[in-house]
Amino acid sequence: MTFQPGHLQQNPLPSGVLGALTLTGYQLLVDVAGVGAGRLGPQAFLLVAPESDGAPADELTHISLHQPRLGSEQEAFAYQQLAAQLGYLRLSGYRLALERSGLRSRISLVNPASGAIAMQIPDKHPGRLFGGGGSVRTLLAAARALPPAGPPPDLQRPELLHQTLLALALGDETTSGAEAVELADRALALTQGDPTLDPAAALAAARRP
Repeated sequence: MTFQPGHLQQNPLPSGVLGALTLTGYQLLVDVAGVGAGRLGPQAFLLVAPESDGAPADELTHISLHQPRLGSEQEAFAYQQLAAQLGYLRLSGYRLALERSGLRSRISLVNPASGAIAMQIPDKHPGRLFGGGGSVRTLLAAARALPPAGPPPDLQRPELLHQTLLALALGDETTSGAEAVELADRALALTQGDPTLDPAAALAAARRP
């Protein structure tokens, strides 16, 4: 399943969900393969565009791992990293199965080769008291430990390569969202000049002064 860059910008959360969750005017922090991170003041959440094989009513953007109160700015950035990693895994072949739970949705990361659920993400952040196994950083570590589901995406397609580069750039905690976009742009230009560069090498070259 391929999502064009800017998919979540063009397909935001439905207005009914926005009003009910008081999220009108949220900021979209990152969008990779139809997976994004949103922010409104102290609130943070994941946004996911579903696969296109569902009913029309289920094709609207979903919200997951909604956290009404962030503990720190580092935690907010972890949402960006988790969204980017989930997008990267989707590009590698995983499917994101969404199960609505009220206004929010649970995410199951499914390996299509086996049909097994590799990991699950709750609809709401469980909070600090009960969230030992479900914090955003714990989920990020689990997502990063998963192997690709299949062969790498077709990197001859510039839009897929750019999303892959963006996801990899956001894996570095010292790189902000805006810097990651600039790095991905520079790395994409470098690969167009030298097709032998793989994404990691192109990013490394883009970081050099």
